Amino acid sequence: MSRADRFYLFITVFLVIAIVVGGVMLAIKHSKSQPVEIVLSQTMPPAPSGEVYISGAVANPGIYSLKEDDTIQALLSDAGVEPDADLSHIKIYLPREGEKQSPQKININRAEAWLLEALPGIGESRAQAIVDYRNENGPFKRIEDLLRVKGIGEGTFNKIKDYITVSD
Repeated sequence: MSRADRFYLFITVFLVIAIVVGGVMLAIKHSKSQPVEIVLSQTMPPAPSGEVYISGAVANPGIYSLKEDDTIQALLSDAGVEPDADLSHIKIYLPREGEKQSPQKININRAEAWLLEALPGIGESRAQAIVDYRNENGPFKRIEDLLRVKGIGEGTFNKIKDYITVSD
């Protein structure tokens, strides 16, 4: 191979390498300058419906119907937030479909008579007896102390023991 042939071979290889490298560089630069389209799904959250149980530092604890346009603030307003309520610690729990829920327990140291009446076997007079006992003797230390209230025996206690508590 002559010196001229080697020179032309060198130039040809150099040009091929330059074209390949240039093509790769151009492809990289071109792909970076193209805008990337990001599509976000437009799914709407399900409309809330059902009931909300509100308890704690509210004047009217209980179950409130939840309508589509309700806000937490509106529900709390309906329940009557007490002045000493700590609104920085609101708890919300959403059960999964079919999830077994334990019943909401009523704090017998804080519940008004009307709420105690919701317990099985507790009518207006027994509910008032519980409130009167609590006012005269101080808070219950354990749920079994309810047996000291006139009109509440073992049978009534066994019906309500799973629905009551003495603490929040």
